[in-house]
Amino acid sequence: MNSVYKPLDRTTYRRIKGYTKDEMSGFCNKLYMNGRKEAFEEIDLEQMRSDIAAIKGIGEVKLAQIMEIVAKTFEISDTD
Repeated sequence: MNSVYKPLDRTTYRRIKGYTKDEMSGFCNKLYMNGRKEAFEEIDLEQMRSDIAAIKGIGEVKLAQIMEIVAKTFEISDTD
């Protein structure tokens, strides 16, 4: 992964410590979504496609079905 661990600085810690339940929920949601986005940026669909295609018995039709399921599972679209 490209990301580097960034320790929590004191200012951010103090700000988080004073959050209300709603603010903390929003902060956690934003943190999760940022991590999720970063993780999905590292998925190489073309490499995955070629690796799956190399499996004996997987033809183009079955490969297309598998890749469609992968795209749905990871909620990947052509516009992302």
